[in-house]
Amino acid sequence: MAQYKHLYGPVPSRRLGRSLGVDMVPMKTCCFDCIYCQLGPTTVHTAERKAYVDVDEVLRELEAWLEAGGEADYLTFAGCGEPTLNIDLGDAMARARQLTNIPICLLTNGALLWRKGARDAAMQADLIMPSLDAATEEVFERINHPVKGLALQQVIEGLEETALEFHGEMWLEVMLVEGVNDSNEQLEALARVIRGIAPDQVQINTVVRPAPGTDVKRVDNGTLVRARVIFGPSATVISSAWEHDVPEGAAHSEEEVLALVSYRPCTIEDVSHGLGMHPNEAIKYLTHLIAEGKLDREDREGQTFFKRAQ
Repeated sequence: MAQYKHLYGPVPSRRLGRSLGVDMVPMKTCCFDCIYCQLGPTTVHTAERKAYVDVDEVLRELEAWLEAGGEADYLTFAGCGEPTLNIDLGDAMARARQLTNIPICLLTNGALLWRKGARDAAMQADLIMPSLDAATEEVFERINHPVKGLALQQVIEGLEETALEFHGEMWLEVMLVEGVNDSNEQLEALARVIRGIAPDQVQINTVVRPAPGTDVKRVDNGTLVRARVIFGPSATVISSAWEHDVPEGAAHSEEEVLALVSYRPCTIEDVSHGLGMHPNEAIKYLTHLIAEGKLDREDREGQTFFKRAQ
């Protein structure tokens, strides 16, 4: 199997089917440092848009993947950081469209869409999936830890402008965290903001794999239902259980993961580095193996380790 630097998958996605991920920034380069991020703390906390990766190299990899017979339901520009930070994002998506008819999704935290350059880049997608977890500055700071100088109102205005200008679909994700943004007051405030944005769908989610060393907790099913009622008819609850569909050819990768963790307990990063696998792909396999009862999870010393089930 060919190894790629900027592509990962296709991996199964609850919302997108088989999704080929396209990385446009280095690991954990983001304008947020969300308390629920499964990849851990942001290491490069920035709002600077620049050419973080070589877009020509990204397109060469995509072309090679397609020539090798690669198939997916979506090309998803996402990865382990915020893709709109890359100033060449729009060019990359436009050039990808010339190579394939596979629809393009932009998975973004939406924080930079108030900037015209980032918003223009987003217009190259067929589907934009931004997130919004807060309706007040206090909760925004608490849950998303934005880069200094970034205000919630800017984020909201960027989402509103994008929804007005975009001709494709926008699916807005709201991540609920127990005790942070799940009160009726917060949900009703979010509902008012969401009505102003008017996305095609509102997708309600909660924490499944919290970052190591945090006490971030998922909300219960009753809260998810309550949020759906408050947000209105465009809202749906995303299943927290990962679908058990796996990519074609995944059995070999699962065997490799099992072999690695049988030797010693591993973190997500250990699996990623040890098998030359993208972290998001490693997470999918680990989650699937836990659901099947083949792996156990253990939190110690501020990190999450995975080991073969006894």
